[in-house]
Amino acid sequence: MRGRLARMPSLTRAEATLRAASLTVTGYAVHLDLDAGDTRFASRTVVDFHVLQDGVQTWVDLKASDLGGAEVDGIPIEVGAWHDGRLALPALAAGGHRLTIEATMAYRRDGSGLHRAVDPADGEAYVYVQSFLDYAPAVFACFDQPDLKAPISLTVRAPAHWIIVGNGAATRVGAGEWVLAQTQPISTYLFTVCGGPFVSVRDSHDGIPLGLHARASMQAELERWAPQILKVTRQAFDAYHALFGIRYPFGDYHQVFVPDFNAIAMENPGCITLRDSLLYRGAATPDEVLRRSRTVCHEMAHMWFGDLVTMRWWDDLWLNESFAEYLAHRVLTGATEFADAWVDFGILRKPWGYAAERAPSAHPVAGAPAVTAEDALSDFDGISYAKGATAIRQLIAYVGDEAFIAGVSAYLRDKAFGNGTFAEFLAAIEAASGQDLGDWARAWLLTTGRDTLRVETDGVDAVGAVLARVSPAAYPASRPHVLDVGVYAADAPAQVTRARVEGDRTALPQLRIDGVDRIVLPNSSDLTWASVDFDEATLGALPGRLGELTDPLARSVCWQALDDGVARGVVDPRLYFEVVARSWPAEDHPALFANVADDSLVMLSRFIPDEVRPAMRADLAETARTVVEKEPAGSPRATIAARVIARTSTHEGLLRSWLTAAPQWLRDDTDFHWMVVGNLAALGALSESELAAAEAADPTVSGHLAGLLARASVPTPEAKAWAFEQLTSQAAGHSNHALIELARGLWRSPTRALVRPFVGPFLDAIPAMTAWVGSDALTKVVRFGFPFVVEARTIELVDAALARDDLTAGVRRAFVEWSWPVREALASRRRWFGAH
Repeated sequence: MRGRLARMPSLTRAEATLRAASLTVTGYAVHLDLDAGDTRFASRTVVDFHVLQDGVQTWVDLKASDLGGAEVDGIPIEVGAWHDGRLALPALAAGGHRLTIEATMAYRRDGSGLHRAVDPADGEAYVYVQSFLDYAPAVFACFDQPDLKAPISLTVRAPAHWIIVGNGAATRVGAGEWVLAQTQPISTYLFTVCGGPFVSVRDSHDGIPLGLHARASMQAELERWAPQILKVTRQAFDAYHALFGIRYPFGDYHQVFVPDFNAIAMENPGCITLRDSLLYRGAATPDEVLRRSRTVCHEMAHMWFGDLVTMRWWDDLWLNESFAEYLAHRVLTGATEFADAWVDFGILRKPWGYAAERAPSAHPVAGAPAVTAEDALSDFDGISYAKGATAIRQLIAYVGDEAFIAGVSAYLRDKAFGNGTFAEFLAAIEAASGQDLGDWARAWLLTTGRDTLRVETDGVDAVGAVLARVSPAAYPASRPHVLDVGVYAADAPAQVTRARVEGDRTALPQLRIDGVDRIVLPNSSDLTWASVDFDEATLGALPGRLGELTDPLARSVCWQALDDGVARGVVDPRLYFEVVARSWPAEDHPALFANVADDSLVMLSRFIPDEVRPAMRADLAETARTVVEKEPAGSPRATIAARVIARTSTHEGLLRSWLTAAPQWLRDDTDFHWMVVGNLAALGALSESELAAAEAADPTVSGHLAGLLARASVPTPEAKAWAFEQLTSQAAGHSNHALIELARGLWRSPTRALVRPFVGPFLDAIPAMTAWVGSDALTKVVRFGFPFVVEARTIELVDAALARDDLTAGVRRAFVEWSWPVREALASRRRWFGAH
C-alpha cells in the first residue's frame, strides 16, 4: 500500500503516557537496504515487545512510502490499518509479542529522517539518519517516544565502496554488507546510521575506539583538524569520567561530519553527527575553534545527560540541553586550553537566550506544557540552553558544588539506561544538599522571565549603594541571585564585591562610587541571568572606558547589556555604535572581538534607518580597516576585521582588488573570497559571468550554497523573483541549507521597495511548505530568512498570517518569535529616530 508523505499528526503527551503504561519494548532488529536506488530504500523491522495487560490496542509509528507487509506473531495485519503515519495493532493479550514490518521509505532532502546528499565536488552520495525529534519512523517502524527505550540491532546493505558508521560498532561482513553491534537501551530519537565513501581518522583513548569521518572531498580539512578535535575529545572523556564516576557506556565513539545538517550536532550515542562546516576550510580564528570544541564537549555531555538517562517526555528537555550546555563550558574551562570559555558563553550564547526571552513566545526553563512533540521542538532555544545553563550555575552557588555533583551522580546511577523527570532530578539534589529547593526551582526554572538589575546611589560621590532587582510584572517571582558588582573608575583600582540577592533591594555598603567617569556594572562576572540597566553616568562613560576594562567577563557583560538594551528600546543605537568605534578596535579577546563585529552588522540592518545606514556602514568598514592596518598580517584580529570589510564595504574598487589579490594570508581562503563575491553581488556590481566563474571555481557544497546566496542577493526585481520561486517551489529540489541561503539572500536589499512585494507571499508560502519540508528545517528557514523589512506593513501582514487557522504549531511559533525582532526594531527606530 502506498502511503502519503504529507505532514503527520504529532504525538501527544497523553497518547505517549497511555502507550508507555501499556507496553515495554524488548528490542529492535532493523535491516536497511541503501543500495536500492537514489530516491528510496528498503526497511525491515522486527520488534519484540511486551504487553502489560490483556486487550491492549495500540499502534506502531511508520512514516513510509509503501507498506510491503506487516504481521504480529506471524498473523498478517491489514494494510488498511496504516494511516497518518501509524499502523494500528490488533488487540493483544498480556505477554511477549513479535511485530515484523517491511516497508519502502523515501530519502529526504531536509536534514531529517534518512537524508541523502550528493557531493557536487565528486558526484558521490552520502546518507545519514537524523531521528530527532520524531523522524525515526521515517527510517524504521518503531514505538517512537523517549520513554520506550530498547536495544537496537542493525544490518545494512550499501554500495560496496561505502563505509557504514552507526550507534553500534560496525563490521563489514561482505561486499556492501554490514552488521552493527546491538546498542544499549536507547530512545528511538537517538538512532542513527551514516553511509558513504567517507575518509576517516581513527584513534583510541582509555579503551574507547574513536573515529572521525567526513566526505572524501573534505579529506584535507579532516586531516588538518583531526589532531585538535581528538585532543579535546580525549580531554573531555577524562573530565566527564572524573566528574561523574561513571564510564562512557556506549562502546565506540564516532564523530561524523555530514552535509545539510539542521542543528550544529546531534548526540546519537556512539555516533555523533556534526555539521561539516565545522571542518573549517579557510582561516579559523580562536573563537571558531573554541566553538567547535564546545560542540564536541556539549555532545559528549549528552552521553550521560540525554542518552544514559533520557527525559521521560519533551517538557523536560532542559535535563538534556541545559546540562550539556553547562557541562561543556565547565569542562572547557577546567580540562582544555579554553580556560576563558565562559566569555564566549556570555557574548554568544546568552544574547541568544535573552532574545528568546524578550519575545512573546518566552517560556520557563522547565515545565513548559509540551502537549505534543512538535510543541517541544519550538522550545529548543536559547532559554533551554543558555538560561538553563546559567540557572545551573546559580543552583551550584546556592547548594554548593560538592552537593550538586553528588546529586547529579546519584541521579545518573539511579536512572541509568532509563528515564528521568524534573521532580526526580530535583529530589536527588535536595537529598545531596539537605535543602528544600521548591521555592528556588519555582522562581528559576518554572517561571518565565528575568529580573532587571540596577545599581542606585545617593549622589555623584557616594559610599555605599543599593542593588535594585525588578522582576517582570507579567511573571512575578522572587529569584535569589549570587553575583558580583563591579565599579571601574578612571583613576582607581577596580572594586568588585560579591552580593547575595534575596530581596528587591540589596545594600552594597562597601562600594565607593566617585564622580561620573566610571562604569558601575551589576553581574560583572556574568554569573547570573538578568537584564542590566546602566545608570546615566555609566552610559556616558562606556564609549571611552569599556575598552579599558581588564576583565573580559566584565567587558562581555557590558556588550551584552548594550545589545539587549538596544533591543529593549532603552539604549540609543547610536550610542552602541559610538562604543563600537572607540572600544572595539582595542578589544583583544577573540570571542568578544568577533561577536561584537557580527552583532554590529545585525544592529546596522535592524535598528538603523535606511537613510542613516550607509554612512554608519561606511564608518564600521573604516574602523575595521584601521584594525587591519595596525595588526600583524594573519592575526586573528586582522582576519576578523578583514571579514568585516569584505561584508560591509561599498568601495567597489577595494572589493574588486580583493577578488584577485586579497590580503596575503587570505588569498587561498575560499570562504573569504565568497564574502567579497557576495557583497559585490548585493551591491549590483558583479556580472553574471563573474558569478558563474566563482561557482565554477568552487564546485563544493559550500560553494554551491555561497553561490545561491550571492544570486539571491542581486538587487534586481528579476533576481528577487528567481530567489522567491526557488525558495518556495518543491520542484526546485533544494536542500534545507539551500533554502536558508535563498531566503537570506532574498531579503538582502539596498531598499525596502525592492523586497516589499515578497513579504506577504513569503508568509503565505511557508505554511504550504510543511508538506515537503520538515519542522526543524522549516523553522530554520523562518529563523534565518525572516522578511526583515522594518515597517508597519510587515507587522500587519504577520498579524494577518497569525490569524489563519491552518498554521501548524511550529509555523505559528516561528512567526511569533522571528517577527519579534522586527517589532523591536520598529519601536526602537520610532523612539530614537522618529522613523515610521
